[in-house]
Amino acid sequence: MAQYKGAASEAGRAMHLMKKREKQREQMEQMKQRIAEENIMKSNIDKKFSAHYDAVEAELKSSTVGLVTLNDMKAKQEALVKEREKQLAKKEQSKELQLKLEKLREKERKKEAKRKISSLSFTLDEEEEVGEEEEEEAMYEEELEREAPEISMKKRKLGKNPDVDTSFLPDRDREEEENRLREELRQEWEAKQEKIKSEEIEITFSYWDGSGHRRTVKMKKGNTMQQFLQKALEILPLMLSFISFFFYGKEMHMALTSVAQWLGLRPIK
Repeated sequence: MAQYKGAASEAGRAMHLMKKREKQREQMEQMKQRIAEENIMKSNIDKKFSAHYDAVEAELKSSTVGLVTLNDMKAKQEALVKEREKQLAKKEQSKELQLKLEKLREKERKKEAKRKISSLSFTLDEEEEVGEEEEEEAMYEEELEREAPEISMKKRKLGKNPDVDTSFLPDRDREEEENRLREELRQEWEAKQEKIKSEEIEITFSYWDGSGHRRTVKMKKGNTMQQFLQKALEILPLMLSFISFFFYGKEMHMALTSVAQWLGLRPIK
């Protein structure tokens, strides 16, 4: 004998149709949102690259002072590009977190709407569906809790808007980088100077003891005039005391009036 189900059967069928339509509507909204996001990403990709390299170029110009070597310029440019990429990555992570939070709020709103719709009757299928949704939301919230502190710490550490020109503001990292580059340039310059000073040269000089004589002595470019004169005196023949003679060098001449002046190396005014 057939049983009459009455209004309860009709209510269940209506509930089923409403849930089906709600799911279809959600799927359509998700597809529209995904297509819109893809279009936005495609349209902005060129702008992102141009803004990225324009910002790097501006930072490089503002932080480079004086003459620098090509290797230093390349190294600084690579460091700025890496730093800019890190900033963009942090910005993208913050955007993703914001998007996830918005999706979570949307899910809560939809869940509340479903609760209002299903407040008249509860079935076993509905309870299973609610249980699955609660597990999914719990996992989603745990993921957000893991990511949120890291993103917030990075944002607090950043401290400045990477899209704004802050070259006129004090920046400890930039000052440390400039000091490091200056120290490297100073050490490089000093090393070159030491290398030049250690190079040997031949100096030809003349002296007079009644007749002219020419001698050659090897010196280093970093030696002083006193060292040159002492070296020259060492190779001169032993002369009688208090005999005046003239001593000539390139770009200068010295007059030594007596043997006592050999060790004094005092120029005649």
